[in-house]
Amino acid sequence: NMLDFVFAVDDSVTWHMMNLTKNRSHYSFLKVLGPKQINSVQNYGAGIYYNTLVPCNGRMIKYGVISTDTLIDDLLHWKTLYVAGRLQKPVKILTQNENSKLQAALVSNLKSAVTAAFLMLPESFSEEDLYMQIARLSYTGDFRMIVGEDKSKVQNIVGPNVPHFQKLYSNILQDCPQVVYKHHLGRLEASIDKSPEGQFAQLMALPRTLQQKITSLVDPPGKNRDVEEILLQVAHDPDCGFVVHQGRPRSV
Repeated sequence: NMLDFVFAVDDSVTWHMMNLTKNRSHYSFLKVLGPKQINSVQNYGAGIYYNTLVPCNGRMIKYGVISTDTLIDDLLHWKTLYVAGRLQKPVKILTQNENSKLQAALVSNLKSAVTAAFLMLPESFSEEDLYMQIARLSYTGDFRMIVGEDKSKVQNIVGPNVPHFQKLYSNILQDCPQVVYKHHLGRLEASIDKSPEGQFAQLMALPRTLQQKITSLVDPPGKNRDVEEILLQVAHDPDCGFVVHQGRPRSV
Protein backbone atom coordinates (compact mmCIF):
# COMPACT_ATOMS: atom_id res chain seq x y z
CA ASN A 1 0.00 0.00 0.00
CA MET A 2 1.14 3.52 -0.74
CA LEU A 3 1.77 5.81 2.20
CA ASP A 4 -0.51 8.83 1.82
CA PHE A 5 0.67 12.34 2.71
CA VAL A 6 -1.27 15.61 2.55
CA PHE A 7 0.48 18.98 2.64
CA ALA A 8 -1.56 22.06 3.56
CA VAL A 9 0.27 25.08 2.17
CA ASP A 10 -0.49 28.79 2.37
CA ASP A 11 0.71 29.58 -1.19
CA SER A 12 0.13 26.69 -3.59
CA VAL A 13 1.69 28.36 -6.64
CA THR A 14 4.96 29.07 -4.85
CA TRP A 15 4.96 25.58 -3.32
CA HIS A 16 4.55 23.90 -6.71
CA MET A 17 7.19 26.18 -8.24
CA MET A 18 9.72 25.12 -5.59
CA ASN A 19 8.70 21.48 -5.76
CA LEU A 20 9.03 21.42 -9.56
CA THR A 21 12.61 22.59 -9.12
CA LYS A 22 13.40 19.89 -6.56
CA ASN A 23 11.13 17.01 -7.61
CA ARG A 24 10.07 17.55 -11.22
CA SER A 25 9.88 13.81 -11.86
CA HIS A 26 7.03 13.48 -9.35
CA TYR A 27 4.65 15.31 -11.68
CA SER A 28 2.68 14.09 -14.68
CA PHE A 29 2.77 15.85 -18.05
CA LEU A 30 1.27 18.87 -16.27
CA LYS A 31 4.79 19.86 -15.23
CA VAL A 32 5.32 21.40 -18.68
CA LEU A 33 2.46 23.82 -18.00
CA GLY A 34 4.07 25.28 -14.91
CA PRO A 35 2.99 25.96 -11.32
CA LYS A 36 0.09 28.32 -12.11
CA GLN A 37 -1.65 25.75 -14.32
CA ILE A 38 -1.00 22.98 -11.80
CA ASN A 39 -2.60 25.19 -9.17
CA SER A 40 -5.59 25.74 -11.48
CA VAL A 41 -6.02 21.97 -11.78
CA GLN A 42 -5.67 21.69 -8.00
CA ASN A 43 -8.57 24.09 -7.49
CA TYR A 44 -11.06 21.77 -9.24
CA GLY A 45 -13.17 19.31 -7.27
CA ALA A 46 -11.92 18.78 -3.74
CA GLY A 47 -9.16 21.38 -4.12
CA ILE A 48 -6.29 18.92 -3.76
CA TYR A 49 -3.58 17.95 -6.26
CA TYR A 50 -1.96 14.51 -5.94
CA ASN A 51 1.38 13.20 -7.12
CA THR A 52 1.25 9.40 -6.97
CA LEU A 53 3.61 6.43 -7.31
CA VAL A 54 6.52 8.41 -5.92
CA PRO A 55 9.45 6.22 -4.75
CA CYS A 56 10.70 7.25 -1.31
CA ASN A 57 13.06 5.36 1.01
CA GLY A 58 12.35 2.01 -0.61
CA ARG A 59 8.57 2.28 -0.80
CA MET A 60 5.90 4.03 -2.82
CA ILE A 61 4.15 7.14 -1.52
CA LYS A 62 1.60 9.61 -2.82
CA TYR A 63 1.18 13.16 -1.64
CA GLY A 64 -1.57 15.69 -2.03
CA VAL A 65 -1.26 19.45 -1.89
CA ILE A 66 -4.16 21.59 -0.67
CA SER A 67 -4.30 25.26 0.20
CA THR A 68 -4.77 26.02 3.89
CA ASP A 69 -7.87 28.12 3.15
CA THR A 70 -9.47 25.29 1.12
CA LEU A 71 -8.72 22.82 3.90
CA ILE A 72 -10.25 25.07 6.55
CA ASP A 73 -13.36 25.55 4.41
CA ASP A 74 -13.81 21.78 4.00
CA LEU A 75 -13.24 21.16 7.71
CA LEU A 76 -15.84 23.74 8.71
CA HIS A 77 -18.48 23.27 6.02
CA TRP A 78 -17.87 19.80 4.48
CA LYS A 79 -18.03 21.22 0.98
CA THR A 80 -16.57 17.97 -0.39
CA LEU A 81 -15.63 16.06 2.81
CA TYR A 82 -12.60 14.76 0.88
CA VAL A 83 -9.80 15.81 3.23
CA ALA A 84 -12.13 16.54 6.14
CA GLY A 85 -13.34 12.93 5.96
CA ARG A 86 -9.79 11.63 6.20
CA LEU A 87 -9.13 13.86 9.19
CA GLN A 88 -12.12 12.35 11.02
CA LYS A 89 -10.02 9.18 11.23
CA PRO A 90 -6.70 8.76 13.07
CA VAL A 91 -3.80 10.28 11.16
CA LYS A 92 -0.27 11.28 12.06
CA ILE A 93 0.26 15.05 11.96
CA LEU A 94 3.95 15.42 11.20
CA THR A 95 4.17 19.17 11.75
CA GLN A 96 1.70 21.99 12.26
CA ASN A 97 2.20 25.74 12.48
CA GLU A 98 0.41 28.06 14.88
CA ASN A 99 -2.55 28.74 12.61
CA SER A 100 -5.35 29.21 15.12
CA LYS A 101 -8.06 29.11 12.42
CA LEU A 102 -6.80 25.75 11.19
CA GLN A 103 -6.55 24.34 14.71
CA ALA A 104 -10.11 25.46 15.50
CA ALA A 105 -11.36 24.00 12.20
CA LEU A 106 -9.76 20.62 12.95
CA VAL A 107 -11.67 20.47 16.25
CA SER A 108 -14.89 21.66 14.59
CA ASN A 109 -14.63 18.86 12.02
CA LEU A 110 -14.41 16.24 14.76
CA LYS A 111 -17.37 17.74 16.65
CA SER A 112 -19.42 17.74 13.45
CA ALA A 113 -18.52 14.09 12.83
CA VAL A 114 -19.78 13.15 16.30
CA THR A 115 -23.01 15.13 15.80
CA ALA A 116 -23.73 13.54 12.42
CA ALA A 117 -22.97 10.08 13.82
CA PHE A 118 -25.34 10.66 16.74
CA LEU A 119 -28.14 11.44 14.28
CA MET A 120 -27.54 8.21 12.36
CA LEU A 121 -27.12 5.92 15.37
CA PRO A 122 -29.90 4.47 17.53
CA GLU A 123 -30.64 5.88 20.97
CA SER A 124 -28.08 3.64 22.67
CA PHE A 125 -24.85 2.31 21.16
CA SER A 126 -21.33 1.21 22.00
CA GLU A 127 -18.10 3.14 21.62
CA GLU A 128 -17.08 1.02 18.64
CA ASP A 129 -20.48 1.64 17.03
CA LEU A 130 -19.76 5.36 17.24
CA TYR A 131 -16.35 5.06 15.60
CA MET A 132 -17.76 2.78 12.92
CA GLN A 133 -20.41 5.36 12.09
CA ILE A 134 -17.86 8.17 12.00
CA ALA A 135 -15.66 6.10 9.68
CA ARG A 136 -18.68 5.59 7.38
CA LEU A 137 -19.43 9.30 7.06
CA SER A 138 -17.18 9.79 4.05
CA TYR A 139 -17.64 6.26 2.74
CA THR A 140 -20.15 5.43 0.02
CA GLY A 141 -21.63 2.33 1.65
CA ASP A 142 -25.13 2.14 3.13
CA PHE A 143 -24.97 3.00 6.84
CA ARG A 144 -27.80 0.56 7.58
CA MET A 145 -25.80 -2.46 6.41
CA ILE A 146 -24.64 -4.73 9.23
CA VAL A 147 -23.08 -7.46 7.08
CA GLY A 148 -21.15 -7.63 3.85
CA GLU A 149 -18.53 -5.49 2.18
CA ASP A 150 -19.49 -2.19 3.81
CA LYS A 151 -19.09 -3.49 7.34
CA SER A 152 -15.86 -5.37 6.62
CA LYS A 153 -14.18 -2.35 5.02
CA VAL A 154 -15.17 -0.02 7.84
CA GLN A 155 -14.29 -2.63 10.45
CA ASN A 156 -10.82 -2.90 8.94
CA ILE A 157 -10.42 0.84 9.51
CA VAL A 158 -11.84 0.93 13.04
CA GLY A 159 -10.99 -2.45 14.56
CA PRO A 160 -7.18 -2.11 14.74
CA ASN A 161 -7.38 1.60 15.53
CA VAL A 162 -9.88 1.89 18.40
CA PRO A 163 -7.22 3.28 20.79
CA HIS A 164 -6.32 5.91 18.18
CA PHE A 165 -10.00 6.83 17.71
CA GLN A 166 -10.31 7.11 21.49
CA LYS A 167 -7.36 9.49 21.64
CA LEU A 168 -8.71 11.56 18.75
CA TYR A 169 -12.23 11.96 20.17
CA SER A 170 -11.73 11.69 23.94
CA ASN A 171 -11.83 15.43 24.72
CA ILE A 172 -14.97 15.96 22.62
CA LEU A 173 -16.80 12.98 24.11
CA GLN A 174 -15.84 13.88 27.67
CA ASP A 175 -17.48 17.28 27.16
CA CYS A 176 -20.62 15.73 25.66
CA PRO A 177 -23.50 15.41 28.16
CA GLN A 178 -25.03 12.54 26.17
CA VAL A 179 -21.99 10.32 26.68
CA VAL A 180 -20.80 8.67 29.90
CA TYR A 181 -17.43 6.98 30.32
CA LYS A 182 -17.76 3.83 32.45
CA HIS A 183 -14.20 3.85 33.71
CA HIS A 184 -14.60 0.73 35.86
CA LEU A 185 -15.81 -1.13 32.76
CA GLY A 186 -13.30 0.51 30.46
CA ARG A 187 -15.90 1.56 27.94
CA LEU A 188 -18.19 4.35 26.83
CA GLU A 189 -21.96 4.37 27.09
CA ALA A 190 -24.20 6.81 25.31
CA SER A 191 -27.87 7.65 25.33
CA ILE A 192 -28.90 10.09 22.64
CA ASP A 193 -31.98 12.31 22.77
CA LYS A 194 -34.05 11.12 19.82
CA SER A 195 -36.93 13.47 20.49
CA PRO A 196 -37.72 15.93 17.67
CA GLU A 197 -36.30 18.71 19.86
CA GLY A 198 -33.06 16.82 20.44
CA GLN A 199 -32.66 15.91 16.79
CA PHE A 200 -33.43 19.46 15.69
CA ALA A 201 -30.65 20.82 17.91
CA GLN A 202 -28.22 18.34 16.38
CA LEU A 203 -29.36 19.12 12.83
CA MET A 204 -28.82 22.83 13.43
CA ALA A 205 -25.25 22.07 14.54
CA LEU A 206 -24.34 20.24 11.32
CA PRO A 207 -21.95 21.79 8.77
CA ARG A 208 -23.56 24.22 6.34
CA THR A 209 -23.12 22.10 3.20
CA LEU A 210 -24.77 19.07 4.81
CA GLN A 211 -27.70 21.22 5.93
CA GLN A 212 -28.07 22.54 2.38
CA LYS A 213 -27.96 19.05 0.89
CA ILE A 214 -30.59 17.81 3.35
CA THR A 215 -32.72 20.82 2.43
CA SER A 216 -32.46 20.06 -1.29
CA LEU A 217 -33.49 16.45 -0.65
CA VAL A 218 -36.57 17.34 1.38
CA ASP A 219 -37.82 20.64 -0.03
CA PRO A 220 -39.88 20.25 -3.24
CA PRO A 221 -38.87 22.58 -6.09
CA GLY A 222 -40.64 25.92 -5.98
CA LYS A 223 -41.46 26.02 -2.27
CA ASN A 224 -38.26 27.79 -1.20
CA ARG A 225 -38.72 27.25 2.52
CA ASP A 226 -35.89 28.30 4.83
CA VAL A 227 -33.35 25.81 6.13
CA GLU A 228 -34.53 25.97 9.74
CA GLU A 229 -38.11 25.09 8.79
CA ILE A 230 -36.97 22.12 6.72
CA LEU A 231 -34.60 20.81 9.39
CA LEU A 232 -37.46 21.00 11.91
CA GLN A 233 -39.51 18.80 9.54
CA VAL A 234 -36.60 16.34 9.25
CA ALA A 235 -36.26 16.26 13.05
CA HIS A 236 -39.80 14.87 13.26
CA ASP A 237 -39.14 12.24 10.57
CA PRO A 238 -38.66 8.67 11.88
CA ASP A 239 -36.06 8.25 9.12
CA CYS A 240 -34.11 11.35 10.18
CA GLY A 241 -30.82 9.43 10.33
CA PHE A 242 -31.27 8.07 6.81
CA VAL A 243 -31.99 11.56 5.47
CA VAL A 244 -28.74 12.80 7.04
CA HIS A 245 -26.89 9.87 5.50
CA GLN A 246 -28.34 10.59 2.07
CA GLY A 247 -27.37 14.25 2.32
CA ARG A 248 -23.73 13.91 3.25
CA PRO A 249 -21.04 14.31 0.55
CA ARG A 250 -19.48 11.08 -0.73
CA SER A 251 -15.71 11.41 -0.86
CA VAL A 252 -14.12 7.96 -0.66
